[in-house]
Amino acid sequence: MNHVANRPHRTLRTGAALAAAGAVDPGRIAEIDRVAERYSVAITPALLDLIDSANPTDPIARQFVPNPAELETAPGEQPDPIGDLTHAPVNGIVHRYPDRVLLTPLLTCPVYCRYCFRRERVGQEKALSETELSVALDYVRAHDEIWEVILTGGDPLMLSPARIAAIVAALNAIPHVRIIRIHSRVPVADPARVTPELLAALDGDKPVWMAVHCNHARELSPDARVACLRLAKSGIPLLGQTVLLKGVNDDAETMEALMRAMVESRIKPYYLHHLDAAPGTGHFRTSISEGQALMRGLRGRVSGLCQPDYVLDIPGGHGKAPIGPVYLHGDEVEDWQGERHEVR
Repeated sequence: MNHVANRPHRTLRTGAALAAAGAVDPGRIAEIDRVAERYSVAITPALLDLIDSANPTDPIARQFVPNPAELETAPGEQPDPIGDLTHAPVNGIVHRYPDRVLLTPLLTCPVYCRYCFRRERVGQEKALSETELSVALDYVRAHDEIWEVILTGGDPLMLSPARIAAIVAALNAIPHVRIIRIHSRVPVADPARVTPELLAALDGDKPVWMAVHCNHARELSPDARVACLRLAKSGIPLLGQTVLLKGVNDDAETMEALMRAMVESRIKPYYLHHLDAAPGTGHFRTSISEGQALMRGLRGRVSGLCQPDYVLDIPGGHGKAPIGPVYLHGDEVEDWQGERHEVR
């Protein structure tokens, strides 16, 4: 595998910077910059190290290097495909389910995924002001049905440890909030951010869980695994979030390797998301039947520890639905080898 030629020390955001690092051919600079005019671009040095520049179908590059296909919007694709804005009572809060809310203190990420369902907003909008954050927290305080607060964005671990600590402390002080969950790509995309200061900021009286977004086994580099180990040793349970992506992880062998790598990194696979219909993401999309076949291929090949739930966020803001394969057929149940057995 040929890694990029010139490892930069800063995040790359332009076609010229990617070409200078050897990640893309200079002939692609203009097309990359056309995409960057509409959607944010960022590739960290840690992820750049994982790109195989000699492989035109490299699954790491495919996730993060802009593609002109992103400028083609297919029928059915929507700027807000999962209906965040229809469930936003105040800025920074999404209250879709009764007992939990999303809190989005910022819409900045260490790296911008080319299939992101919030791609119309991430990297474009400012972080919540102190006043806006206060209003969002007041909403949580006023709704005692809220059991769990999920910090997402953007990537909440892009905040300074001091700001993270302040948010965690505020949530710890709300009696009815019992669980804090954080969704992040930082352990994979920028593992150097998982510092003692960050771990101290996350430490509190209430359980903190972390969902780590990862789509290919190679993303779990030695540095990423060290970051996950630090989080686990600090008492934070790790969950895995994966998106099913054509050309990245849409075959059973690749998905098996990813799920095994997650569990070996102390990450319990949680959700395998069917791709949301965000604008310009059609080149990543598989069919649901393809996803079900892939899940069926995992059954029996890997431990139950390695089995995520295959889910679809129903367009329009109606929440997630499990869409995995069905094994019960009337009075018969199907085993992992496809044979049916009568049950009563």
